[in-house]
Amino acid sequence: MKRSNAPIFWGLFGAGGMLAAILGPALVFITGIAVPLGILLAPDAMSYANMMAFAQSWIGKAFVLAIVPLFLWHAGHRIFHSLHDVGIHGGTGARLICYGGALLGTLITLWALLSIGF
Repeated sequence: MKRSNAPIFWGLFGAGGMLAAILGPALVFITGIAVPLGILLAPDAMSYANMMAFAQSWIGKAFVLAIVPLFLWHAGHRIFHSLHDVGIHGGTGARLICYGGALLGTLITLWALLSIGF
């Protein structure tokens, strides 16, 4: 039986989908509604200084490193499998674009988190 790397991508897709379903609406509410309108949170809750302090902490780095790459892998996998619905059959080029984009986004996120320090 031939080995496949599909379980890796399905696992990243599933983890990203779970986080998108559970935390996505909360993130949209906080960043798009609550903070700009001053509902439940202080208007300066997402100021540059507060967000930089959050991103420089270990918990903040772990949160960002879990959310951004997993959302990207979920989107890449969903787009790859949705290409068939629009008449584009996923070959090597489609895999490279979808999964390569997610990998590139993951590496950029990791680089950005390491470059801002601790």
